[in-house]
Amino acid sequence: MRTLRFHEHGAPADVLRLEAAEPPAPGPRQVRVAVRACGLNPADWALCGGLFRGALPRGVGLEVAGTVDAVGAEVDDTAVGDEVFGPAPFTGPTAGASDYAALDIWFPRPEKLDPIDAAALPMAVETAYRGLDALGVRAESDQGGRTVLISGAGTMMGYAAVQIALHQGARVIATAGETFAAALESAGALVTRYGAGLAERVQALTGGPVDAALDFAPPSGVLPELVRTVAEPSHVVTLSDPAAAGPLGVRTGAGLRMCHFAIPEYAALAAEGRFTIPVVAVHALDDWRAALAKSESGHARGKVVLRMRE
Repeated sequence: MRTLRFHEHGAPADVLRLEAAEPPAPGPRQVRVAVRACGLNPADWALCGGLFRGALPRGVGLEVAGTVDAVGAEVDDTAVGDEVFGPAPFTGPTAGASDYAALDIWFPRPEKLDPIDAAALPMAVETAYRGLDALGVRAESDQGGRTVLISGAGTMMGYAAVQIALHQGARVIATAGETFAAALESAGALVTRYGAGLAERVQALTGGPVDAALDFAPPSGVLPELVRTVAEPSHVVTLSDPAAAGPLGVRTGAGLRMCHFAIPEYAALAAEGRFTIPVVAVHALDDWRAALAKSESGHARGKVVLRMRE
């Protein structure tokens, strides 16, 4: 099979290779899928740079949609031919940017959800839900008019977090640029711009501190501003700038419970047109360099997806 992977750490464009490899054999409680689409994320490029170092070679592509073509031992709820999607493991010699991928976690793909759109969901939904969950913003909670600030709502995780928090009944203030401001406002969020004076702008909208702040913005020194929007620094969680969090008393993603269980709910909403992760570009696997360039440009304005097969 074809697979996109690296044999040494470095810049993705320098170390990634599209090469032939044996398809993975599904282990116990795994399925193997013939990959139809694979979502790409900044985390893929961080893996190339040395994040979570381990045995090499290592594959990239952390989320997939595809057709089950083999099942491992102890799998009794999924059959060959089922259409599924989910996060792809990243610790093996191949991952999701391949013709075939073995999955530890998967969900039935709703019939009305295109494989491209399904492959854009898992990482954004799980990470966004995880951050909100840590702040007590949950569907089972009585939000009681809680106000949540989402910093970096123009990232795909931030964009997901705004929609999830609104769906759970919270009042949402989002920081975003012009690209997504109108869509976020249409969804029901109050939108303010990035940059100096953020705390004052938020307080002008709320008349006081927000109940929680969740940060997905690229590291830019925004955390002190976010701390000024809440009653206690522990009411802020950053999933993008852990290095700056400690001295401020801000919480990070360390130790937060994984929330893959949330993915099917938002996939169902996406199939109904009530939730979305924007897909900005779709490339063939052979055209992976163009996909990488788009993803790394800093101006992708949405998710980049590889299409392996129809």
